[in-house]
Amino acid sequence: MVEIKTAAELEAMREAGRVVARALEAVRAHAAVGVSLLELDEVAASVISEAGAKSAFLHYKPHFAPTPFPAVICASVNDVIVHGIPDGYRLRPGDLLSVDCGAYLDGWAGDSAVSFVVGPADPRDLELIATGEAALEAAVAACVPGGRLGDVGHAVARVGRGAGYGIPADFGGHGIGRAMHEDPHVANQGRPGRGLALRPGLVLAIEPMFLAGGRDAYLTAPDGWALSSADGSRAVHVEHTVAITEDGPRVLTLP
Repeated sequence: MVEIKTAAELEAMREAGRVVARALEAVRAHAAVGVSLLELDEVAASVISEAGAKSAFLHYKPHFAPTPFPAVICASVNDVIVHGIPDGYRLRPGDLLSVDCGAYLDGWAGDSAVSFVVGPADPRDLELIATGEAALEAAVAACVPGGRLGDVGHAVARVGRGAGYGIPADFGGHGIGRAMHEDPHVANQGRPGRGLALRPGLVLAIEPMFLAGGRDAYLTAPDGWALSSADGSRAVHVEHTVAITEDGPRVLTLP
């Protein structure tokens, strides 16, 4: 069931989005060579707790997962696309890190992700990240009343495919509100002019995921969570929570 939010509910979701944005900013500022993924998880947990919010990821168990998620952030390094579980791994020069974070504040959810390089960066990684961000920007621009859900997926795929990158099938964004995952599914590929009509009050978490090797295939880790590129190539994952309004798209997870 697709839920339409009121103006007051969008304001409440904006506050949840601010918490997520601050957590991601803090993680990015703390990320450095030698820092462990567990330390970054603790940084995000502190920001969320201090805001009086609650992690949307910790203990979350979707249908595909064998066990509840054990952390506050997803920390995905290099060839890991999404859902990486933070552990004792210490960041190395040139690592491409994608961090996904979600939080509930006063019963409303926010969800966002960023990708960046730690230390000296390979220009190819910077181009991969820039393409992911450009795809997210294009998808957000498609979130207008009268548009269609297929326009959003088409915008993501047009940018990613145009750069020669792969797009993992079956994984993408989602509706969001009182629950972190609501209808509809937001695919990273779509046919323009097709699919659900975009109405004011609809809120979507849009999350482009690209694979540098150009293939769409991915592997699932033994933990049942982390997805990685099948060819070992680098991956990028970026995300914003976006509301469709009468005045156009409103990004709720900006700092």
